[in-house]
Amino acid sequence: MRADRVFAYGAAAGLLGDLLLGDPRRGHPVAAFGRAAGAVERVLWRDHRGWGALHTAVCVGGAASLAALAGRSVRPSPAASVALTAAATWSVVGGTSLGREARAIGGALAAGDIEVARERLPHLCGRDPQALDADGIARAVVESVAENTSDAVVGALVWGAAAGVPGLIGFRAVNTLDAMVGHRSAKYRRYGWASARLDDVVGWPGARLTAVLAAVAGSDPRGAVRAWRADAVKHPSPNAGPVEASFAGALGVRLGGTLSYAGRVEHRPVLNGGGRAVEVADIERAVRLSRRVGLLALGASVAGRVLVNGLRTKGRTS
Repeated sequence: MRADRVFAYGAAAGLLGDLLLGDPRRGHPVAAFGRAAGAVERVLWRDHRGWGALHTAVCVGGAASLAALAGRSVRPSPAASVALTAAATWSVVGGTSLGREARAIGGALAAGDIEVARERLPHLCGRDPQALDADGIARAVVESVAENTSDAVVGALVWGAAAGVPGLIGFRAVNTLDAMVGHRSAKYRRYGWASARLDDVVGWPGARLTAVLAAVAGSDPRGAVRAWRADAVKHPSPNAGPVEASFAGALGVRLGGTLSYAGRVEHRPVLNGGGRAVEVADIERAVRLSRRVGLLALGASVAGRVLVNGLRTKGRTS
């Protein structure tokens, strides 16, 4: 079976598995990787960029190499290759769990139970929940849904289309490392530098595809493109900027502004300043938009893989 068909069938099955099952409550492969990366960090940690780069190389290289070995071992069997691709896709995408967490917070806010919403917010993002009122929590959820649509769904599919199972696993390894050590705390400012920069690089194509698909799938395509072009560059993250700006325009809401992380207050630029303030009902709208973007990303990734394979085949026969 051709590699593009293996990816198409496997990725579709894996995404369907995520839609039906979500993430496992115990024994998640990403959690296992996190524990292994933590063990490596305990051995290698130094307040130095070089040691952090070594940590990144060991963890990401090890994960991608194991995935490549697994892929090679099942290559003679098309069914096993599809099954491995499906399992890898299911293990690295997280759209269903993202939607469940967002909806749980939205339900608490709709019921007027802000304390429950504050308790659940850390499951979704790193904001200080006690510093947020109901509207601030709703805005944080919408922003997190937008950013994680790229990180937890679209980016993985893009790299799966580009590099198969190693691409899927490698992308999730980079993204997980960035969440672990890529922030600008005193401990990780130097050690996590390589992980953060690598995450910026591998996240670039998925973020742009997410922004495009949000414009296509949203209720205001022109507004999404306008917000993306006008405001994305103002965001401190080169990848979150296009995604959040496009989601803001597609939903007709205003994102960005003042936020707090671990007691540190940041004043971020406003995205889609002409939009209205986020309301609790916008959480459900953002989740639905995220779901549509994920499904479109599957189609775009499969189409891209088929196109590249066709061009390669044509080049060899010409």
